[in-house]
Amino acid sequence: MDELDNNKLKAEDDEREVESEENQRGEEIEVNEDRLPSRAMAIHEHIRQEGEKEMERDALALLWSAIAAGLSMGASLLAKGIFHVKLEGIPGGFLLENLGYTFGFIIVIMARQQLFTENTVTAVLPVMHNPTLGNVGLLMRLWSVVLAGNLIGTAVAAWAFNYMPIFDEPTRQAFVSIAEDVMKNSPTEMFANAIISGWLVATMVWMFPVAGAAKIVVIILMTWLIALADTTHIVVGSVEILYLVFNGNLPWSDFIWPFALPTLAGNICGGTFIFALLSHAQIRNDMSSKRKAEAHAQAAEKGKKADRT
Repeated sequence: MDELDNNKLKAEDDEREVESEENQRGEEIEVNEDRLPSRAMAIHEHIRQEGEKEMERDALALLWSAIAAGLSMGASLLAKGIFHVKLEGIPGGFLLENLGYTFGFIIVIMARQQLFTENTVTAVLPVMHNPTLGNVGLLMRLWSVVLAGNLIGTAVAAWAFNYMPIFDEPTRQAFVSIAEDVMKNSPTEMFANAIISGWLVATMVWMFPVAGAAKIVVIILMTWLIALADTTHIVVGSVEILYLVFNGNLPWSDFIWPFALPTLAGNICGGTFIFALLSHAQIRNDMSSKRKAEAHAQAAEKGKKADRT
């Protein structure tokens, strides 16, 4: 019985394994900058390695992590709403109010929780490196589970903010005002703004491998810029818009359209089709150089063995 269970687990693990040259050879992805043609390729390979790990994770583990991330993103609306009330009438208050937007991202990223827009670049690189049906299937599995978990978490956060006796009336009104500002955008504006935020989140992820101890500074600066630019984000925005839904100011249909679908499409376009594609394109020649160097090294090794015999 134990042997059957072990075989079943092994089969499930094999189904979740990303198809790559390194996995076929039983090797790790090379991330040492000194052994790669460029620093850009070292960053690319580091992110690809992270992406493969995420794609191979258990679906239930991904779901719980994504739900936690959705809940944590409620901190962005919470902080921004409180700052909106406390800084009213203060010169420059707009800058500090939008700093509140960064709180949810700080919690989610530093706690290593699953955020959908991070995966628009991290998990896409393994697919671009080896675009097989199996890898595309793993990517779709990851995206669907993480997005569902994020939306569940944001719904719980929005419900709690609305129904639990936590906030005073000015803060509640601030939440409504913040969400209504988002809904002033047309579907086209939702989509265009989401492209920018998706691109900025992807840029932030690209900077992490070299950020070191400054990682939290990178998170604050990049997400603060997203807030200052009044862009739309599928996860943070879901907390805001669902707050309007739960307090009766907005029907469910308006959450789906004009908000969720255009914003989701824009975030994917910004993170995947613009940033990830361009970032992958810039190191394709480096990959070719690396393969040639490996081929030369293998040929030289074979030559040495032939000489010995």
